[in-house]
Amino acid sequence: MFSKILIANRGEIACRVIRTAQKMGISCVAVYSDVDQDAVHVEMAEEAIALGGKTPRESYLDISKIMKAIKDSGAEAVHPGYGFLSENPEFASSLQKAGIALIGPSLKAIEAMGDKLRARKIAEEAQVNIIPGTPDSITQLNDAKGWAEKIGYPLMVKASAGGGGKGMRIVRDLHTLEESIKSAQNEARSSFGDERVFIEKYIENPRHIEIQVLGDKHGNIIHLGERECSLQRRHQKVIEEAPSSFITPEIREAMGAQAVALAARVGYDSAGTVEFVMGRDRKFYFLEMNTRLQVEHPVTEAITGYDLVEEMIRIAAGEKLRISQKDVTFKGHSFESRIYAEDPTREFLPSSGRLVYYRLPPTDENLRIDTGVKEGDEISNFYDPMIAKVITHGNSREEARFKMMQALDASYIRGISTNTAFLSRLLNQPQVIAGDLSTHLIEELFPQGDTGEVTHDKTLFLSVAAVVHWIVEGEAKSTLSHPEQYVIQFQGTFHPVKLIPQLDYIMITGDEWTVSLKTNWEPSRFLMTAEYNGCSICVQVERNDPSEIKLIWYGQRAILKVFSPEVAELLKRMPPKIKPDFSRLVMSPMPGLVVDLHVHVGQAIKMGQPVAVIEAMKMENIIRAEREGVIEEVFVQKGQSVNVDQQLARIG
Repeated sequence: MFSKILIANRGEIACRVIRTAQKMGISCVAVYSDVDQDAVHVEMAEEAIALGGKTPRESYLDISKIMKAIKDSGAEAVHPGYGFLSENPEFASSLQKAGIALIGPSLKAIEAMGDKLRARKIAEEAQVNIIPGTPDSITQLNDAKGWAEKIGYPLMVKASAGGGGKGMRIVRDLHTLEESIKSAQNEARSSFGDERVFIEKYIENPRHIEIQVLGDKHGNIIHLGERECSLQRRHQKVIEEAPSSFITPEIREAMGAQAVALAARVGYDSAGTVEFVMGRDRKFYFLEMNTRLQVEHPVTEAITGYDLVEEMIRIAAGEKLRISQKDVTFKGHSFESRIYAEDPTREFLPSSGRLVYYRLPPTDENLRIDTGVKEGDEISNFYDPMIAKVITHGNSREEARFKMMQALDASYIRGISTNTAFLSRLLNQPQVIAGDLSTHLIEELFPQGDTGEVTHDKTLFLSVAAVVHWIVEGEAKSTLSHPEQYVIQFQGTFHPVKLIPQLDYIMITGDEWTVSLKTNWEPSRFLMTAEYNGCSICVQVERNDPSEIKLIWYGQRAILKVFSPEVAELLKRMPPKIKPDFSRLVMSPMPGLVVDLHVHVGQAIKMGQPVAVIEAMKMENIIRAEREGVIEEVFVQKGQSVNVDQQLARIG
């Protein structure tokens, strides 16, 4: 067994690998960029080596710097995590030449499966179901048009290298084909240093199902069942679960057999994932193989009881697989939610800044949190926006889902925008509760992002707001012994509410409703835990001014204002404020880098036409005009960094 390993990664996955390695008695070496010098993974490791630079290309993607760090530290093996160099054959080759073990598959397997075009051919040879597509990468637009006509729309343009949703575009007609190919190539070049793309048939309303495989250096290969990864947006997974509620035992056996056959074909010897796309008819097709540890591996660990990182380390050290196929059993159900630094109200655009508050719920045997940041850390534009993963386990799918919603509601993160409320809201959608999933479901349910508007149980928000205001006022008046009447402004209307204190709870009455609420909440707390009509709830509470209260519960966000009846009567007579018109201005919805400009002064422009491309957190975002007109002024230039809401152009 190794005595020292280097983790060639950052963030939560570096921390996760370090935890297992240290549990095994292995010393860990961390590497870090200038941005990450105070990061959690640096603090956790026994040693840490500076790579310098800020961007991935200047640090975690620089093979020469990583190799020097390995040599300087004396590490015997390297765990690459996911992303960055985890599936890079040049890096694997460099390790092989230096006599350093890769805690991952062989160079042969990485080369075979890392190129999606070659992987398709090998899968076909291994008698794995494949989707119709181009046999080689697309180099000429005319070739792309010819293949598109032959295969038929809709199509998927995909990067030949890499994964994680980068370099992928759905194309529904000829008019967007060229733009999609160019954008996918740019994103692939930026993320993987390889701009090759290919085209394949796009399966409408598909499910994304993947099989976890494990192989050793002695020819033993098994699978650990499937993960349901259909809840995605922009081709990136958001919530995963295991097992899939859609898969029958017979399909699981067939998919598992094909995954093992493909792994055997390339002599796979580590943890890996074979991804499939599945239609509503339950027919499945090979998508790709990821020759690394997946972000969502914890749900498999939760239902099988195996530590995949430990198995990877043991396999890399030459040990035989300790698990046979007959040993693999599944216990209960598990969900994983990815907490991203993004703003759901701005169509999920990236968010950066300082973590002013970072308070996550306490973990237990059925709640696990993997994270690589701490309160006070700066979330930069240079890296992936995922800051944490919340993993729950239950005896049933419903138990695991409900526990996840509770954990998300109890996650209080401020200073940046995150998707925690959205994740809770998503889990409460009827389709998700029923397990009726597809990779399109999020864009169907939230085509313009998530406003978080309260759609059910408005009484809860009125009740909590009234009680919060009452408790705060009670602190000042030192009495809560008599009824209080308030008028609450909520969703554009005024609601009279009366609070009547009882022995150990508060009775709240409104127009034709009465509820009870029991809590020990104090004004200094961010979370209100309470019994609402006998049911346990956890509501996030913020007070922006004496009358305004912001509440978040089950993914619903509400701002309420509480007034005395006299003040409310006066407010009803006030004229409404007229909102300023910003429709002539094209503004950046996120901080980032202008990588392309599509307009110039004097140019006529139509609604929906691209104005600029902003790169943030390794993703390209096309900013489009929201009205017709003529470009009167352009305020930025290519290569310039911009802030959120910074003006890019003005349309006359």
